[in-house]
Amino acid sequence: MGARTGRVVVASVACLLWLNGCETSTKLGDLFQSKSDTTESIRSASAEDPASTGSLRPPPPGVPQPDAVPKGLLGNDPNDDLNLGKKHFRAADFGLAERHFRRAVEQHPRDLESWIGLAASYDRLRRFDLADRAYDQAAKITGPTAELLNNWGYSYMLRGDYRRARETLLQARAQDPGNPYIKNNLELLEASFRKGKAIQ
Repeated sequence: MGARTGRVVVASVACLLWLNGCETSTKLGDLFQSKSDTTESIRSASAEDPASTGSLRPPPPGVPQPDAVPKGLLGNDPNDDLNLGKKHFRAADFGLAERHFRRAVEQHPRDLESWIGLAASYDRLRRFDLADRAYDQAAKITGPTAELLNNWGYSYMLRGDYRRARETLLQARAQDPGNPYIKNNLELLEASFRKGKAIQ
């Protein structure tokens, strides 16, 4: 009977030690404190947020928490329509790129990047009437920025409309004189004009 009691005592102590390891405190004596002492120590520990627990303070009111950001918000999810549109555009699959960019602008009609991607996809599909509509929508959002004018000028080059391409690219260069993309497009325009055919 004495051996059995000894095993029970050893098992009880082992359980207490194991349970003590589950607590935030590392002192064995804390386990045997009165309930009011334990409650008070938990309150003070949560107020101080000790560095040893690795816990994070809650964000101030009004600051969105990571879980509060809606899934599918443009740019957060690699599988949202904007990112899929970019992926297909880079892979020269302009039909799928157009589909994803179109979905992105339907879901987020004020997203400039989606409109520019849609316009560029229409350019590559040689649907210039639809490209102009998308460029118009982008211009309503941001105004005629250098980036937008550069893309629109390139669109005119693709059509073989050198006069409008030059006017548009010169407007873009006036806004951003050091932009290498605008400079390259102007050089490409001159080369295309000399050859007498539109860019492919």
